[in-house]
Formats: sequence, C-alpha cells, structure tokens
Amino acid sequence: MRLALLIHLSGVIVWVGGMFFAHVCLRPVAAEQLPPPQRLPLLSAVLGRFFNAVTIAVIAIFATGFWRLGEHSGASIPWRWHAMAGIGTLMLVIYLMILFNYYPRLKAAVAAQDWPAGGAAMNVIRPLVLVNLILGTVTVTIALLGG
Repeated sequence: MRLALLIHLSGVIVWVGGMFFAHVCLRPVAAEQLPPPQRLPLLSAVLGRFFNAVTIAVIAIFATGFWRLGEHSGASIPWRWHAMAGIGTLMLVIYLMILFNYYPRLKAAVAAQDWPAGGAAMNVIRPLVLVNLILGTVTVTIALLGG
C-alpha cells in the first residue's frame, strides 16, 4: 500500500511540478529572451521530453489509483478519492488533447520553420497547461486537506 502511494505521489510530482516549471519558469523566460526561431524548437524539444515523462506518470497515477480503489472494494471510499479521480480524468483528457492534437502541430510547425503556426500552437497549449496546473493544484489540496 505504501509503495503504491509512493508511486502515485511520484507521478503527481512529475506531472504537476513539471507543468509549474514549464509554465511559470521556462516559457516566460524563453519568450522574453529568445526569438521564435530559437524559442519554439526549444519548447518543442522540452515538451517532447516532458510528455514522455508525463505519459509514464499518468499510467502510474491511474494504475495505482485504481489499485488502491480495488483494495477498498465494499468499503466506503472517501469523497476526496472520488474528487481526485474525477479531476484527474479531466486532466487526462486535457493532456491527451495537447499530446495528440496541439503538440503535433507545434512539432510540424517547428520542422517547417513556420513560426506563426508554431506560435499559434503554443498559444493553445499554454492555457491548457495552465488549466491542468490549476486542476492539479486543486487535486493535491483536496487530497491533503479534504478531511
């Protein structure tokens, strides 16, 4: 049980912490200091590595979450677990939208050196990451303070 919780929390740290770093630290500095021909390839490459890690983290989060739910079959499941599962599912949908819809547009634009198209893709990715960052923060808050 403790190992499952460790894996679960490690996945959350990678996902939510990575979004915080990318959204609050990396992207604003890159936007301030680098022109699009340098900024967009950097962000595309960083996001590619991040998305690889997040995919593993998401699998770990959901696998351990379902495993922990299975341990409580027949028992009363705390409301905050339902909230975490619901919010986490919404976060997963948003992540999959980014991964399979908008990130490929960014990669294609970078490959074609189409900086306006790359910027347009980032202008969609950025607010979606912010939404997931907020949802992740709410989820962690519910988990820790939910009673």
